[in-house]
Amino acid sequence: MARLFGTDGVRGLANREVTALLALQLGATAAHVVTERRQGHRPRAIVGRDPRISGQFLSSAVIAGLASAGVDVEDLGVLPTPAVAHLTHADQVDLAVMISASHNAMPDNGIKFFARGGRKLPDEVEDEIQARLHEEWDLPTGADVGRVTTDHGSARETYIEHLLGSIDADLTGLRIAVDCANGAASVVGPEALRAAGADVVVINASPDGRNINEKCGSTHPEQLQAVTVASEADFGVAFDGDADRCLAVDHTGAIVDGDQIMGILAVAMNEAGTLPSSTLVVTVMSNLGLLLAMREAGIAVEQTAVGDRYVLERMHAGGYGLGGEQSGHIILAEHATTGDGVLSSLHLAARVAQTGRPLADLAGVMTRLPQVLQNVPGVDKARVREDLVVNQAVEAAEERLGEHGRVLLRSSGTEPLVRVMVEAATLEQAEQEAGMLSDVVRDRLGLD
Repeated sequence: MARLFGTDGVRGLANREVTALLALQLGATAAHVVTERRQGHRPRAIVGRDPRISGQFLSSAVIAGLASAGVDVEDLGVLPTPAVAHLTHADQVDLAVMISASHNAMPDNGIKFFARGGRKLPDEVEDEIQARLHEEWDLPTGADVGRVTTDHGSARETYIEHLLGSIDADLTGLRIAVDCANGAASVVGPEALRAAGADVVVINASPDGRNINEKCGSTHPEQLQAVTVASEADFGVAFDGDADRCLAVDHTGAIVDGDQIMGILAVAMNEAGTLPSSTLVVTVMSNLGLLLAMREAGIAVEQTAVGDRYVLERMHAGGYGLGGEQSGHIILAEHATTGDGVLSSLHLAARVAQTGRPLADLAGVMTRLPQVLQNVPGVDKARVREDLVVNQAVEAAEERLGEHGRVLLRSSGTEPLVRVMVEAATLEQAEQEAGMLSDVVRDRLGLD
């Protein structure tokens, strides 16, 4: 049986792959599995969602499943994913659920679980939930069923207070353009930045259930680039649908991606003595320019597989304080248990305010090397690591590129496809090496 959970919960087309019945079953089974581990008290859970229209029936179904299993549930309504994660820890609840498909288009949705403490469920717990999804067990009755309550704004206030408490800077005098992606941070994001003193120019903060991520937010920053320049903002920030990502643009409209934001924050924390072990954790997809810049700044870099959950695992295991992905998932471990776009934007703004330097200047901490990614379909991806000729071709390419280039071959998790990524000193060199390697992969591993 295929694994139901991906790297970020259960996700798919709402009402086809992610149905009300599945949400009900997942809620009840997760409650059963998790509460078995914690006997002796009445379990509690919280449930949040992003504004997409399918979130209404899916969150209702999850809540029904949890309550039917004897869990008291608080419905938080629309809140960012990191807010739900934070409240899981702050309120010491046993389980939390976020209904969101993050940066995906509106028709999709997803179901993500957080364990006590605010961290994502381990793989083995997710596997147990899937294995026991249709297991028969004695449901509680009478007074033992769960009670459902509704939050009326206190959760949002608690979260904003937490965000503001994480920075020691007055943002007065900064004008910041904010693209909320018509998503879960449409209220929280602007409110937090304004409360910190910034003059905020807001776009895409009118969610109607259908317009989330629609040509806006961190995956479509074109509007933000134009508005930042037109409004003469110092810089702009863009969140995705559930606000666990943050990308930025400087005053000229140039993109400042997750790698650059991490570089800025890593240098700031290292200077302040708050970067544990002077180490930054990133995935293998982070630009080589970041790794070279961190080496020059005296900061070690650890790399993980692609996915913020793997970054989190490495950070937790090593006691590290900062990590993330080029896409804008940035984790500040002292203040969050997951990527938090609004938190990242506040800390980025604080660095601008404290240094008095424009974001464009701060982003110069690293130089992004040209990166080319080519997909090679119709191949036996399982053999990519063992084929001698492919490995020799990679070694030869790396030798030609030297220390200012690198090669990464990754197998797709769902298709007979290998992704060839090359970084080099020039775009022309990156394209040439990627093309040659793609030809070798196609010739050696082709299924025809």
